[in-house]
Amino acid sequence: MAIQTAHDGVPGSSWRRMATSGGVLIAIMVALVIAFALPGIHSAPRDVPITVVGSQAQRTQLEAALDKAGEGVWHYHSASNVAAAKDQILDRSVYGVFVVTDTGTKLYYASAASEAVATLLTQTASHLEATTGTPVTATDVRPFTSTDPRGVGLAAGALPIALGGWIAAVGIIALIAGTWQRLATAGGFAIAGGFALVGVLFGIGALQGNYVADSLAAMLSIGATSFLVLGLQRFLKGIGIGIAALILIVLGNPLSGLSSAPELLPHPWGALGQLLPPGATGTLLRNVSFFDGHAIAMPLAILAAWLVVGLIMYGLGTLREGRTFETVTVPID
Repeated sequence: MAIQTAHDGVPGSSWRRMATSGGVLIAIMVALVIAFALPGIHSAPRDVPITVVGSQAQRTQLEAALDKAGEGVWHYHSASNVAAAKDQILDRSVYGVFVVTDTGTKLYYASAASEAVATLLTQTASHLEATTGTPVTATDVRPFTSTDPRGVGLAAGALPIALGGWIAAVGIIALIAGTWQRLATAGGFAIAGGFALVGVLFGIGALQGNYVADSLAAMLSIGATSFLVLGLQRFLKGIGIGIAALILIVLGNPLSGLSSAPELLPHPWGALGQLLPPGATGTLLRNVSFFDGHAIAMPLAILAAWLVVGLIMYGLGTLREGRTFETVTVPID
């Protein structure tokens, strides 16, 4: 069978390769549509952690009223007193606390944990007040900044930080030659980019707290994504870039919960999103900036794991290339 030749003299691809490539690209596009559309269509609160404080009878009555308003929406925690319950909000164990008293009900929540969940809680409080006839007062114990009270800047700004490493790695692959030179460039970009991007978010009032701590969180995120992309490309070549896009963009972006909360995404996608770099980045930045560093062990471990995986794959790819280019000297008698 004759091989078809393109006009530039390069052998043309076979029909089989063309069909296979087209099928793969269509599958990627379908996955992209599903990943972006499905969470939006099927998003609904499920097992949102809250605490109810009161006597056993008061707790039972309020939990029954909450379940009647939305079955399966809440996952209940307990606390010995109001102070301990508020601490659960601040250490990111729960999103809100209902305190039942003889004169009414009090709601404490943190909008900085999730503006979407905060809205759900305050709407639930209004519903309880209307259906039970008892007053419900709501207090935001940890709001966003006064400049950005709805947290739009955090949701919009965390994603470029999470994907900044992707952009950097692609640019480094195209522009920088040399094994250690690429690693050094990626490391330098992570450090400088962390300070720069967080500086912008501080400047527009999207973040608060300690600037250095927030910058360190951003550096880890940028480093994790950039080394992951470099490692995948080094080890798997072109297909590695596609896998990185799947992890960071196709799945990582829509499942991150940056603009809502993991509990508002379809199960188990919300939990999966927290295991990917964009979701871990958003949680880490939120907790460092607004919750004094509470509940950061998991996102730290996840981002560190992705960084290590990237470095390991980069090292394995480098070793394989070194062996490929080794020459064997044969003595001539």
